Amino acid sequence: MNTERDSETTFEEDSQPNDEVVPYSDDETEDELDDQGPTAEPEQSRVNREAEPGRETFRKDCTWQVKANDRKYHEQPHFMNTKFFCIKESKYASNAIKTYKYNVLTFLPMNLFEQFKRAANFYFLILLILQAIPQISTLAWYTTLVPLLLVLGITAIKDLVDDVADILLLSSSEPNSLCYVETAELDGETNLKFKMALEITDQYLQREDNLATFDGFIECEEPNNRLDKFTGTLFWRKRSFPLDADKILLRGCVIRNTDFCHGLVIFAGADTKIMKNSGKTRFKRTKIDYLMNYMVYTIFIVLILLSAGLAIGHAYWEAQVGNYSWYLYDGENITPSYRGFLNFWGYIIVLNTMVPISLYVSVEVIRLGQSHFINWDLQMYYSEKDTPAKARTTTLNEQLGQIQYIFSDKTGTLTQNIMTFKKCCINGQIYGDHRDASQHTHGKIEQVDFSWNAFADGKFAFYDHYLIEQIQSGKEPEVRQFFFLLAVCHTVMVDRIDGQINYQAASPDEGALVNAARNFGFAFLARTQNTITISELGTERTYSVLAILDFNSDRKRMSIIVRTPEGNIRLYCKGADTVIYERLHPMNPTKQETQDALDIFASETLRTLCLCYKEIEEKEFAEWNKKFMAASVVSTNRDEALDKVYEEIERDLILLGATAIEDKLQDGVPETISKLAKADIKIWVLTGDKKETAENIGFACELLTEDTTICYGEDINSLLHTRVENQRNRGGVYAKFAPVVYEPFFPPGENRALVITGSWLNEILLEKKTKRSKILKLKFPRTEEERRMRTQSKRRLEAKKEQRQKNFVDLACECSAVICCRVTPKQKAMVVDLVKRYKKAITLAIGDGANDVNMIKTAHIGVGISGQEGMQAVMSSDYSFAQFRYLQRLLLVHGRWSYIRMCKFLRYFFYKNFAFTLVHFWYSFFNGYSAQTAYEDWFITLYNVLYSSLPVLLMGLLDQDVSDKLSLRFPGLYVVGQRDLLFNYKRFFVSLLHGILTSMVLFFIPLGAYLQTVGQDGEAPSDYQSFAVTVASALVITVNFQIGLDTSYWTFVNAFSIFGSIALYFGIMFDFHSAGIHVLLPSAFQFTGTASNALRQPYIWLTIILTVAVCLLPVVAVRFLSMTIWPSESDKIQKHRKRLKAEEQWKRRQNVFRRGASSRRSAYAFSHQRGYADLISSGRSIRKKRSPLDAIIADGTAEYRRTVES
Repeated sequence: MNTERDSETTFEEDSQPNDEVVPYSDDETEDELDDQGPTAEPEQSRVNREAEPGRETFRKDCTWQVKANDRKYHEQPHFMNTKFFCIKESKYASNAIKTYKYNVLTFLPMNLFEQFKRAANFYFLILLILQAIPQISTLAWYTTLVPLLLVLGITAIKDLVDDVADILLLSSSEPNSLCYVETAELDGETNLKFKMALEITDQYLQREDNLATFDGFIECEEPNNRLDKFTGTLFWRKRSFPLDADKILLRGCVIRNTDFCHGLVIFAGADTKIMKNSGKTRFKRTKIDYLMNYMVYTIFIVLILLSAGLAIGHAYWEAQVGNYSWYLYDGENITPSYRGFLNFWGYIIVLNTMVPISLYVSVEVIRLGQSHFINWDLQMYYSEKDTPAKARTTTLNEQLGQIQYIFSDKTGTLTQNIMTFKKCCINGQIYGDHRDASQHTHGKIEQVDFSWNAFADGKFAFYDHYLIEQIQSGKEPEVRQFFFLLAVCHTVMVDRIDGQINYQAASPDEGALVNAARNFGFAFLARTQNTITISELGTERTYSVLAILDFNSDRKRMSIIVRTPEGNIRLYCKGADTVIYERLHPMNPTKQETQDALDIFASETLRTLCLCYKEIEEKEFAEWNKKFMAASVVSTNRDEALDKVYEEIERDLILLGATAIEDKLQDGVPETISKLAKADIKIWVLTGDKKETAENIGFACELLTEDTTICYGEDINSLLHTRVENQRNRGGVYAKFAPVVYEPFFPPGENRALVITGSWLNEILLEKKTKRSKILKLKFPRTEEERRMRTQSKRRLEAKKEQRQKNFVDLACECSAVICCRVTPKQKAMVVDLVKRYKKAITLAIGDGANDVNMIKTAHIGVGISGQEGMQAVMSSDYSFAQFRYLQRLLLVHGRWSYIRMCKFLRYFFYKNFAFTLVHFWYSFFNGYSAQTAYEDWFITLYNVLYSSLPVLLMGLLDQDVSDKLSLRFPGLYVVGQRDLLFNYKRFFVSLLHGILTSMVLFFIPLGAYLQTVGQDGEAPSDYQSFAVTVASALVITVNFQIGLDTSYWTFVNAFSIFGSIALYFGIMFDFHSAGIHVLLPSAFQFTGTASNALRQPYIWLTIILTVAVCLLPVVAVRFLSMTIWPSESDKIQKHRKRLKAEEQWKRRQNVFRRGASSRRSAYAFSHQRGYADLISSGRSIRKKRSPLDAIIADGTAEYRRTVES
């Protein structure tokens, strides 16, 4: 075993990942920040340190310096970075942020650079230069310039259409400079959070004149992508004040319930944390675009080989015939080899229509039309918010038909972000079904009337009348105790606006529970630092709050200790069943019934929470409170000390019951996921939410089922470790020569899913950043051998990391579904990139918040949902709409149609141009390889513009093999795009062969007909011009009838375009061959009278008909045999489309519940951070504008106690 370790860095593999923690940094670990030593202090720091002797030593990471009201300070030379040569700019970004590709200065060069990356565009630029040389050109230069400018112009205009600071909170309009913020664009959570300024800035910086004289100095960490961490220090008035994330307002936050706030800019523009998470803007191109480039390269090679062969033939012909034919002498004494060289370039120009520039014009027009069809689709229009679907780009439509992996956000994308109290279990009895007051179940029943409750919000819908009867009758005290607990045990803040109660909760679940208690008659009304007031069925009672035991991700519960007006002390607790059941008193008679209810709720994918309480003796509380107060003031590891004290009091609890909350899915999500899965599209959910929550949503949207075997991070970590060991054991001298054999991780036939957290993701992918060794940090390689060994060590680590990542992707792709939870925005993008890199698969990312932008930009296709989390995702997306369910129509209908249309268009376009161009090749054998054209110049100019463009353009816009309803009904039709079955190199060479055969028929049948022929009038129209007209006529009819054979969806427009193109050809030809236009422009129109002379001969028409028949009849025969003997799925559906016209309604699978079989829980559905307990206890959250309720009501309703029978 190789035990050598890298002298600079080592991967941290000794720590166990925490499923509940979001990896806050994609750049470095917390150990790096803690372990870094001191560094040189700047001058201002030295001054402040001298003024404040107690100031702690600076951290190395706090090198970002901000001086209030002092612009010149930030313009000092040591803050300037060299941008280009002698051009310098400040390291501090401006607060301007752009999300579009170009600006006024960079638009033209960058856009042209992007366009000339297309091989064909660059090819036509070279061709234009060649056509400007008269010695080799047989065509006018403007015939290439005009189409080239047209293509570049259309594309540039289309691209042009595609298309603020982190601050330190100093003070606000609220008491104690509190500021409520919504962070949906940062972490996807719509619940309100709070930020609070320092007491000193709140005290002295309320007025603007004071702000103008503020001269504070800040040292903090460098700009980074950590959304939930900030480390810094404010130096002001000869004192230092610590700064953390609770005092920073990040770009992307929305301020709520706050009139105004004042702040100091810390990071601006591109330095803001959300922009650090956004990633780079990437130029996206389709798979077909890349394939077209390679095919154009292939055609270039064919073109060069043909031109070289014909040039050699011309040199030989000149040497053998031309030099000895006096009538061919042109007055220039040029050697045959030089004439052959010139003819090489002449044939490059003559045969250039093998890749006509009109191809790219047509592609852009088709894509533009398909984009408008998406915009106009009323079935993707969301009327509730007046939001239509929008194609924000016009270059990726056909790639929508090739998606293999979808990466979806959860909150706001799959769900509505609306939490609803659905059911509960109290004292072993389940409530929430449709029942009347007599406990009889009904299929249809009116919802409960809450008009008896003055505090009901009027929006709460509940259908179990029996629960209301239980509350009002008071027959079971546990029922009232249950809702009292919901009303008192929380960290919700209350506000009254125009007499209406409004709750501000740390999580939407907690808000839903408090709101449910309010509607059932137990309304939380007010709180002070040490009291809480509840309306209990109309009677207000105030309780003394003795302690709040706040939630965190390790505890998975919260508790509150209150003293009743009667003097009794009671603890109320709510949390995940896994932690509550461990702390219950042995004598809990309803423990099993509640367990069964939890299983039922879990099978219905509801988010569960257990409620319990405990009576506390005065002496017990006094002893515990001493420990609690001591732990509250410890200077180190305060959280751990408090958690330990909490454990002592949260034991021997009495179980009341459980709640069940529904995180409502958007309409049609299960149906959409089901159909996409049938289309062989794998769906991965990437979310910052907790594991249990994400897993429950997976069950709710049927991404996971009861039959699914779920693998977690620890499971696959061992599998991957075993795989790496096996790969290492198989390695050896001959390992590189052994064939690569893929070994599956799981046995076939089982339905498996992977649920992995961000911490495990970093652990498995070796993305945990490295600690720098203090001992070896300053050690540099002294010898060449040390440098070589260090380089080899780094390479081994990179190779190990790459192999580990590849193995992970292989394992994950064997699963039917993957859910990555507690992941950062950068991790989302990393997962997408891994699948792109190792699976070479076409990916789509869909999200609705700013935390999804990086993922959206990384995927081949980015879709933004214009929901409740702002427009950041939409602005960075390629397509946008309002509901997740529209994704199935975008892919299965528009995407599939776009792919089929584009593939048909390209195959036909290559065919018709091979058939058109290669006639020149056959003609060369009869004209001394002289680079002369087989057609009239005007026919060459107009062939791709007028005579054959409209039918194929309409096919690319309107064709459909089956209807939209059948496309949705049979998602299996989608797989042809995933497998590249309709456009690939095989199809390309078939089109090439078809074009070659057609060109041979077009040339040699008329040639044979013209040999030794005499017309009816005794004349012999066997001249070059008549021959050119005959071949051109047969070509136009053949290619237009061929498009008819390729068309699946016939309309009047298609038929008119085909026959209209043929009629247009003959009309223009007769005009161009008339004597009148020859008189006006004799040098440009030289086929005077050719059409009328040739086409009045019957045998010419027979020749044209015979040529067309020989070209098309074999195609008809092959199509008939293939549809009869080897029909595709599309052919079968087309054959039975009348029988299949009635679309089958999708039926949702019924979950099969097995008692005791389900082990999943939503755990604790609270915020990712601690609640508001510290704020409440400090008293700073109390609004000074309103008089606090200080009178304790002595008389009240009877106290509800829980009686336990021994």
